[in-house]
Amino acid sequence: MKIKENQIIEFKQNWRDEYLQYVSGFANAQGGTIFIGVDDNGIVTGINNARKLLEDIPNKVRDTMGLLVNVNLMSENGLEYLRIEIPTCSMPVTYRGKYYFRSGSTLQELGGVALNDFLLQKMNLSWDSTPVPTATLDDLDRSAIDYFLRCATDSRRLNIDALHDSTEQVIKNLGLVNDQGRLTMAAMLLFGKDILRWCISAQFRIGRFGTDVSDLITQDNIACPLVFMPDRIIEVLRSKYLITPIHYEGLLRKEPLELPEDGLREILCNAIVHRNYMGVDTQMKVFNDHITLWNDGSLPSNFTIETLMEAHESHPRNRLIAKVFYLAGFIETWGRGYEKIVNSFTKENLQVPVFSEARGGISATILRERFMEQEFRNNSTKKLVGENVIENQDTTQKTSQKTSQKTSQKTSQKTSQKIVELIQNNNEISTQEMANIIGIDRRNIARQIKNLQAKGIIRRVGPDKGGHWEMIDNGEK
Repeated sequence: MKIKENQIIEFKQNWRDEYLQYVSGFANAQGGTIFIGVDDNGIVTGINNARKLLEDIPNKVRDTMGLLVNVNLMSENGLEYLRIEIPTCSMPVTYRGKYYFRSGSTLQELGGVALNDFLLQKMNLSWDSTPVPTATLDDLDRSAIDYFLRCATDSRRLNIDALHDSTEQVIKNLGLVNDQGRLTMAAMLLFGKDILRWCISAQFRIGRFGTDVSDLITQDNIACPLVFMPDRIIEVLRSKYLITPIHYEGLLRKEPLELPEDGLREILCNAIVHRNYMGVDTQMKVFNDHITLWNDGSLPSNFTIETLMEAHESHPRNRLIAKVFYLAGFIETWGRGYEKIVNSFTKENLQVPVFSEARGGISATILRERFMEQEFRNNSTKKLVGENVIENQDTTQKTSQKTSQKTSQKTSQKTSQKIVELIQNNNEISTQEMANIIGIDRRNIARQIKNLQAKGIIRRVGPDKGGHWEMIDNGEK
């Protein structure tokens, strides 16, 4: 025979009833063909009981799995062998209470998360569509819904009339309730007041490490409605984990992240959409010279890392979450995520992140080239200056006192600047939304807003609900 074993072809020299597992595996995957009387090299060795098996095998497949398969008697050089053709099945096929799946050239018994994903896929469902019987509309955060609606209308993927829809209307229009009117897991993660109540692993973990993972310096666990999460992660990275090299464009001072924000945001949004929420939380580890992000969840069936780097169809693990992220303008639906990441990094002359499969999930490694450049410059400066940097102990103490006095002022100034930026981007934003995005409590936001109003930088027009913000002299008073 001129064919070789592959994902849809299996060779067996003799028949054993245990090979019914292979029938189940092929039926649950793409379908396939089993040749009986052929060795691993594709050489026909023949079988003596071919005509008896021609009758027995179809009956055994029917009786154990309820499947109909074609079994054909073949002959080559006077040797008889069988060809069993197994069609793919739209429903899950079990053999003796177990589920098997053909992946590549191997047969796998499914269990745990893999089995759950498989069963949902066969029923044309995704995990995020499962109902949450005890959840009610009162468990949803209206500020998260309003933020989504503004993003979706700004991106022109929803009509502006949607801004006035009730919570119930929005959830129904997005398909986030099932036929029995129960809220889905997607609704609770996207807009829930307490997402960890419904999914303990829905948080995003960030850790700052020294030379290795045993040297943890600081960490943050981010748990908020998923529509807020990309902004919240970026804000935490900006304030605690990444540097913002200063440069000037003309007279304008710029403080961008050390990594291209568009590319970083694309990586984060894809992690949120594609992750396995029944596994462990997403983990970002920040080291001096690189960052690793690990997301639980394997690639779609028949996908490889190389597939992601080519033009491909989008196969989101969580289809409802992906739909909402698309409508909000956070992602596209054309499988262009990797292309966007590549373009954003190459545009800034940075090395493209490296993706790989690791520990049942996907890992991204991002080099911190700008941080290392700055560290090199700082170290060089220290060597040149030496001990003359500090003239005496009194100067050190005075500097320390001044620094501690100014720290709270700088933190307050950063918060005020962020509030101004948020208002410039969306003049209808609420104080609660600002608090969610910046990551501080609402009272602190209200205090900062009061200061900005007192300084004549912003003003409120209209009531709390239905009003909007206005900038005075673009915040430069």
